[in-house]
Amino acid sequence: MRDNFSVPGTRERGATLIEVLVTIMILTFALLGVAALQVSMQRAQAESYHRSHAVLLLQDMVDRVNANRNNALDYVTPGALGAGNTVEDCTGLSDAALDLCEWNNALMGTAESTASGQTAGGMIDARGCIASVDATMPREFVVAVTWRGLVPTVAPSFTTCGQGLYGNERMRRALVARVTIGCLQNEPATGLCVTP
Repeated sequence: MRDNFSVPGTRERGATLIEVLVTIMILTFALLGVAALQVSMQRAQAESYHRSHAVLLLQDMVDRVNANRNNALDYVTPGALGAGNTVEDCTGLSDAALDLCEWNNALMGTAESTASGQTAGGMIDARGCIASVDATMPREFVVAVTWRGLVPTVAPSFTTCGQGLYGNERMRRALVARVTIGCLQNEPATGLCVTP
């Protein structure tokens, strides 16, 4: 008995069905690749946002140290500010103490908060340190901002700020700036710096 729907002289072999399945598999792998690329792009965007936030916080403290040149040694921190500390009340403070208090709070993300009042800072576990490299004139300081990255990279070796506080050192990100404070006026008789 002959099938009314088949073309005479041909046999169906299922080749079209296999082609469709192979095409679906290729399309599935392509879509998975696109999804992985999207995740990678979002991670890179978050890392970029963290770095730009760190640049702002670093430049803020560099400007504060430069603005208070006579008391620059008061800015040296004994440990890391930011994550691991508590939010401080800065009322009643002045000069370097006020600047360090506000920087500590900014590192902890208090500048950004959710509608419920919880802090939602930009960087993960942000910390800041200020170290004196040379206390004699010209004075030199290193201001550092560190935070936790999203993927491991090369561990920063140019600062010890936050070292050992992020678990894997390859997750630690760091930005540093050197601040040099020269002498503006020397005592003619002794050559000692009168006005930094």
